[in-house]
Amino acid sequence: MTGVGTVSPEGLKVHVAHRRNPYRYMLTDNQLDALLVEVGLRRAASVWKHHTTEERQAPRGAYPRPLMGFVLMDATAGNWTPNEDAVLGVIAIGDSGHAFLPNAAAKAGAHRRLGRNNGEAVHVDPHLLGTGGFRYGHSAEVRGQIVGASSQSTDQDLYEAARLATDFVDAVNDRHLVWEQQHGPGDWASADDKPALEYRAMTDWFDPH
Repeated sequence: MTGVGTVSPEGLKVHVAHRRNPYRYMLTDNQLDALLVEVGLRRAASVWKHHTTEERQAPRGAYPRPLMGFVLMDATAGNWTPNEDAVLGVIAIGDSGHAFLPNAAAKAGAHRRLGRNNGEAVHVDPHLLGTGGFRYGHSAEVRGQIVGASSQSTDQDLYEAARLATDFVDAVNDRHLVWEQQHGPGDWASADDKPALEYRAMTDWFDPH
């Protein structure tokens, strides 16, 4: 896995990589990686804290492992885009966090396909899983941002996925606000204030004459 790596103040490796960058109007690829590192470091701190806390003092129980894998889906991708092409990026925390990325991907992918928490299929409607479906855990969606996380208990995974989704959404929206302030009024989220090719193609066929 290519991407960017660092080490958290707690001593956990944090490795991130993005596959899609739908925010190029305001974020370079390097800046998107930096954003993923930023939110990844917050989760590394949480993972370490909950892993090293005594069971009776941990509100969600002590985490069994000092590592996690996260998969973020691209909230801007159309539902016709295959899951494997709709991954925005991944975050691996700890020495072996990457080993849990397929689990996290299965949760996020099922959530995107079903439009609801993967845990519902696991615990209520297993007919929705299908061959190769992941039989463990929940996924999270915050304001359209889907995240799958894996390596802890089901509730712990859900908590960390939801926190990561919230942090990511807030970070992207904060950067968008800065971009708007820098660029001033306009109609389109683009450097040249023009619509995406997709939107132009939707009406280019029309002849007004």
